[in-house]
Amino acid sequence: MNSGDTAWVLASAALVMLMTPGLAFFYGGMVGNKSVLNMLMMNFTCLGVVATLWLLYGYSEAFGSDVFHGLVGGMSHALLRMTQGTTSGPAGHQIPTMAFVMFQLMFAVITTALISGAIAGRTRFWAWLGFTVLWTTVVYFPVAHWVFSTNGFTNTDASGNSADIGGWIVNRLEAFDFAGGTAVHINAGAAALAVTLVIGKRHGWPRTITRPHNVPFTLLGASLLWFGWYGFNAGSALTAGDLAAVAFTNTTIATGAASLAWIIVEQVRDGNPTTIGASSGAVAGLVAITPACGFVGTLGALVIGIAAGVFCALAVSLKFTFGYDDSLDVVGVHLVGGLVGTLLIGVFADASVNPAGGNGLLYGGGVTQLLRQAVAALAVMGYSFVATLILAWIVHKLFGFRVDHEVEASGIDESEHAESAYDGPFSDSIPVTAPARPRVPVTPPRRQPGPPTGPTPRPRGQYW
Repeated sequence: MNSGDTAWVLASAALVMLMTPGLAFFYGGMVGNKSVLNMLMMNFTCLGVVATLWLLYGYSEAFGSDVFHGLVGGMSHALLRMTQGTTSGPAGHQIPTMAFVMFQLMFAVITTALISGAIAGRTRFWAWLGFTVLWTTVVYFPVAHWVFSTNGFTNTDASGNSADIGGWIVNRLEAFDFAGGTAVHINAGAAALAVTLVIGKRHGWPRTITRPHNVPFTLLGASLLWFGWYGFNAGSALTAGDLAAVAFTNTTIATGAASLAWIIVEQVRDGNPTTIGASSGAVAGLVAITPACGFVGTLGALVIGIAAGVFCALAVSLKFTFGYDDSLDVVGVHLVGGLVGTLLIGVFADASVNPAGGNGLLYGGGVTQLLRQAVAALAVMGYSFVATLILAWIVHKLFGFRVDHEVEASGIDESEHAESAYDGPFSDSIPVTAPARPRVPVTPPRRQPGPPTGPTPRPRGQYW
């Protein structure tokens, strides 16, 4: 067992965990002041719901040895059986399987939470939690098996050998996805599009749009996401070595380039660079470099970041063209950004960066890898969209996914959670019935008479 790699994976798992509260702040700052608690809760509670499912059957469904044509893992690890005391990874770089379990759990949590931004401000809380249970079970866990479950990686013996069979995308198709461009971002983005179509538009949209109530919250959230994303990307090397350093560097380059590219687009198109734009651009760069960070060099990372900043900045306006109400631009940032990064691996992949990878179009690899990347992206996007459409429709019909019009108009925090994020003149107060108090008659103090103002003095004892 490699103690250095183990420490790195555990630290990376903690960093990825921080991304979910960071996402809550990023989304929370962009909603109205009377819906912010609901947005925070929709994100934060994913930690509890998904962690419970992961223990019961999620890890086994995603990383158990394949039972059906590379589509789903078996239940051999249900309740995390045969994980404690075992190791995973190649010889010389083996880590405790339980460390890998926790690292991958955080990916499942953040992927599910990403969807919430598309339906912000109009969603029943308990219906959302029910949808979370269904979506992670039917969509995320199988897709994670396709993309992340590598043949022979888990439950290895002392020589680093294992008979476990993984998913079809990573092992049969041989598409590259270092940290989740398909399984996380394309998956969540396609699901976000489907659920917005089921729930429908906000009342008054697009004629009226809720302004972000706390832009510093959004910038803080983007900063926490950027910080946690180093665990997301560099941690996916699963070793504390050169590949982790390459992924760390590429993440920094692409994120900074995307943020700059986004605000340049804003300046040219709108006349002003915005804080929301800089934050969203950074997230777009993080999304796009996620699948590529361990397969491309620094120049490829720079181009991917610029492309993500430009294309995602333009894509967020597509909702007005096509009429789907994606509240916080999950489709424009995560679906489009995930597609950009996944496809550009086929152009910029460099085998000298990662011998386990290959060469893209610009490095003599031809179009083969580009086609593999396209098949992987389309497969995940199509499955996620169709499955989510069905699941969201079921939840909507059975439980009512959407709050009433009056609740949506007044803000859903008090209706769903009986709380208000802010007290003050800009926020409705919660009515409180105080206990009755006996009424005590109060005799006003007697005033001393002043000097008379006319020829006839006022009677003494009369109040002024």
